[in-house]
Amino acid sequence: MKTNKSIGRIILYILLIAASILMLIPFYWMVISSLKLNKDVFSIPMKWIPDAFHFENYQIIWKKLPLLDFFKNTTKLTVITTIIQLFTSCFAAYGFAKMKFAGRNLIFLIYVTTIAVPWQVYMVPQFTMMSRFGLTNSHLGLILLQSFSAFGVFLIRQFYISIPEELCEAARIDGLSEYGIFAKIVFPLGKSAMATLVIFTFVNVWNDFMGPLIYLDSTNLKTIQLGIRMFISQYGADYAWVMAASVCSLIPVVIIFIFCQRYFVEGVAASGIKG
Repeated sequence: MKTNKSIGRIILYILLIAASILMLIPFYWMVISSLKLNKDVFSIPMKWIPDAFHFENYQIIWKKLPLLDFFKNTTKLTVITTIIQLFTSCFAAYGFAKMKFAGRNLIFLIYVTTIAVPWQVYMVPQFTMMSRFGLTNSHLGLILLQSFSAFGVFLIRQFYISIPEELCEAARIDGLSEYGIFAKIVFPLGKSAMATLVIFTFVNVWNDFMGPLIYLDSTNLKTIQLGIRMFISQYGADYAWVMAASVCSLIPVVIIFIFCQRYFVEGVAASGIKG
């Protein structure tokens, strides 16, 4: 029996390693292509290791377009939106998980159901509303649109449900208000779930293309994704430069994941303890 289990585990590890390699191949191709000459990117047969590494590609892209401004704009939008969404999700999740009021479950059900509604369905009326408010072509409009997340509330609420109710009851007996219970007990215990939400929100906002494309017109307000699209439209045949710009846009996401990844699996697992 032990031998069969060991063999099964070895096979499982081999399959997981093979799947990981397959998923990493496109990223490796992108990175290695950014260090080639344009004529060598799609050479046949493909060179997995170029004869020479052309790091000057990364210098060129910063001169061709104002990528620094695009990075600043994207960082501004992503950081502010992530922080606001984190706090709004945590506050709402605490209310749905630990406070009792009439219609709580119904309101939560309706709110979470909005996850199933595609953005394309309400994209036009949303744009009309933001236009009437005068919030188009501004970062404030994009921030407000993404400050509330039904998915974030659902994720955090599922984690808060796993926190023993006795802790909150004991705090109420000691005289703590609901805000005090949230700040001193529930909020500090939710680090893993919050780290998971930070990763999801950061990646979603950083990689958002359609939102900035629809709402931003001025070049000085555009994000890195729109900057890469502009780069492609101007230098579409220079694939090495395009890959270099794509690698640069990927670095912040990788950094955030590295810092939060140890909480990621724990947060996803803990959020599904109870339905």
